[in-house]
Amino acid sequence: MPLESAQALGTTSGERRDTLTITDNRTGKTYEIPITDDSIRAIDLRQIKVNPDDFGLLSYDPAYLNTASCRSAITYIDGDRGILVHRGYSIEQLCEHSTYLEVAYLLIHGHLPTRTQLDQWVHEITYHTFVHENIKKFMEGFRYDAHPMGMLMASVAALSTFYPESKRIDDPWQNHISAVRLIAKMPTLAAFAYRHAVGLPYVYPNNDLSYPANFLSMMFKIGDAPYEPDPRLVRALDVLLILHADHEQNASTSAVRSVGSTHVDPFSAIAAGIGALYGPLHGGANEQVLQMLNRIGKVENIPAFLQGVKERRELLMGFGHRVYKNYDPRARIIRKYVDDVLAVTGMNPKLEIAVELERQALADEYFVSRKLFPNVDFYSGIIYEALKIPTDMMTVIFAIARTAGWIAQWLEMINDPEQKISRPRQIYTGPLNLTYVPLDQRG
Repeated sequence: MPLESAQALGTTSGERRDTLTITDNRTGKTYEIPITDDSIRAIDLRQIKVNPDDFGLLSYDPAYLNTASCRSAITYIDGDRGILVHRGYSIEQLCEHSTYLEVAYLLIHGHLPTRTQLDQWVHEITYHTFVHENIKKFMEGFRYDAHPMGMLMASVAALSTFYPESKRIDDPWQNHISAVRLIAKMPTLAAFAYRHAVGLPYVYPNNDLSYPANFLSMMFKIGDAPYEPDPRLVRALDVLLILHADHEQNASTSAVRSVGSTHVDPFSAIAAGIGALYGPLHGGANEQVLQMLNRIGKVENIPAFLQGVKERRELLMGFGHRVYKNYDPRARIIRKYVDDVLAVTGMNPKLEIAVELERQALADEYFVSRKLFPNVDFYSGIIYEALKIPTDMMTVIFAIARTAGWIAQWLEMINDPEQKISRPRQIYTGPLNLTYVPLDQRG
């Protein structure tokens, strides 16, 4: 809807309109901008000009702190109230009653499956867990000390060369089978990356095991003896996967949407998401929590550490969140599974430090007033460590979980008629109209 002069609208005084009135003090002109879903379209600002040949007004929003790039029906977050909802279902309900593969179906298809649909979905994913033997050779080309996230990112991108038909993104069947392949093969690629790093032979998928149990088997199986992980460990890992399955328009999801907007194949778009997740400000937070707990060392050192945080000499990792201004609902859920895991693996001294650190921080007005509550990374790292998962593999498991959300977001994006190729604007701050100086005349 084009902007109009406020006077031209002829609306009775006091009548409510879903519009925003803007007066440009440079020209004295007044404009009304339509408000839809508590937002305005940035493109409507372009009609606010000083001169007819001006480009028009831009909105400037570094890091998209207050800019919506899409409409989405996948995930809803209310950060002030600590609410996380997938397709209308609270994260608490899903973690209590569901499995990761069922949640993946929900995210991608938009509804919970029937028994027949779920059985077919699980069968398809189980059937596609194996990777081409050439992928093994590809991964063997990495150095022994290659980071598993780098290996995962490269191998997922390489899958696009094994499935060139995935480029036909206007074909619903190709999109479906690409989604199945990505969810199915991600744990296999991740486990292969781990086995490569520790110098152990790759373990092929065991299709008799559940999705999380199969991943643990590919990670830790030794020899020909059957690998049967404790059900409590399997359930804790399954819940962690659910908790990380999707989280609205975060950096990696935005990367998937931005790269996917070029209509590249989904494997390449998901590889971009892995690259974004690789960054320590996004996917590496639980590693930093463990490093912090190691640095604290023992419970007696907590008061001095918290004082160091107040004096900006220390960083309190695993507390606070860009979105949540209340207790992260995912942290409250995963805390319940810590005791189950440690009952199997044995007590972890870091847990005692973590529990007491949380207690002291939440009893301190300094942290409470700043809404620094524990987030999901605070306890997930302890569970991963109890499972004997190395710290550089923790972000890899994050990527396994987030694959379902990335695919759902990618599918929603390519089917959204409002979406075009991503092309953010910029505010140019450099010089103009410089005169070229020949090389031999430059001082």
